[in-house]
Amino acid sequence: MTREEGIKQLHKGGGHVVILGAGASIASTFRNGELNGKRLPSMDNFIEIVGLSDIVDHVPAHLRDNNFEKLYGNLHTADPQSEIIQEIERRIQNYFGDMRLPDIPTIYDYLVLSLRSKDLIATFNWDPFLYQAWVRIRDFTQNLPYLSFLHGNVAIGYSAEDKRSGPVGYQVRRDGGIFEPTKLLYPVEQKNYTNDEFISIEWERIKFWLGKQKGTVRATVFGYGAPVSDVEAVSLLSDAWGTPEERAMEQFEIIDITPEEILRERWNGFIHTHHYDVINNYFDSSLGNNPRRTSESYFSHYQPMSANEAFRENNPVPQDFESLEQLWEWHRPLIEIEVENGEQ
Repeated sequence: MTREEGIKQLHKGGGHVVILGAGASIASTFRNGELNGKRLPSMDNFIEIVGLSDIVDHVPAHLRDNNFEKLYGNLHTADPQSEIIQEIERRIQNYFGDMRLPDIPTIYDYLVLSLRSKDLIATFNWDPFLYQAWVRIRDFTQNLPYLSFLHGNVAIGYSAEDKRSGPVGYQVRRDGGIFEPTKLLYPVEQKNYTNDEFISIEWERIKFWLGKQKGTVRATVFGYGAPVSDVEAVSLLSDAWGTPEERAMEQFEIIDITPEEILRERWNGFIHTHHYDVINNYFDSSLGNNPRRTSESYFSHYQPMSANEAFRENNPVPQDFESLEQLWEWHRPLIEIEVENGEQ
């Protein structure tokens, strides 16, 4: 199947779930930095980068830890309503809330435009980059993936009264109500995602999308290391996905710079035999090689209807676009076929 034939091929079924961790945001800003030069922290340099050192200096010695998640867990255990915790939460919201994507295309713009409304992107990240990319790509097409914010997000608020989420601080309706900031911090040992209404809804969405009944054929984990502190999160994902025997045909993909043998062991409970790929570069992934046709590519390779389809040619997206308009123009033929076939 030629590249042109692949562009014209559409399947109603299938679906793709992409799960993002901190590595995805770091990869995006490494390629094209945050607009104002802000750095994205890891849990080990979080205190320094976000500017919490002066607060930590006043934390009792027996509660301190160089790893921010462990430090927060200690503080929460000692007093979940302390002024220290409230100030930490305020500074985190302010630090991440001011972040902006640069005006040129980022990995997140490529990612959002690589998927359609039958797909889902779920993120563990607090930064606003995924949502900002989603909003500006909507200027080109409405046929975009759904989003889930599994640990809350500085860009997303929630109205408990209206049971709706939206841009933080925005008015929900004409007669009042705003989208209040979502909870970001959870103690390491008590990440109970069902206690917070917004977070529970976000998790129900990804569990449905990963479930067998949804028909998802691809799952990609991008820059998420499944840390020990997220045992509950990994367990929820695993329960939704099912055992390797139950997902004998689906393809599991990992985008990460960690050595393959470590990643294969880490995600062993999601992988059936050889049905996995490990890539250290977004552009070598199924998303980069067959944007907006990742499910169609899957069916061509694993359930081909003809010999021609089995040898489907990839349609890799160029990496050197200098503007969002150039990125959009390259994707235009794909989207025009979708519109012709009733996808909006």
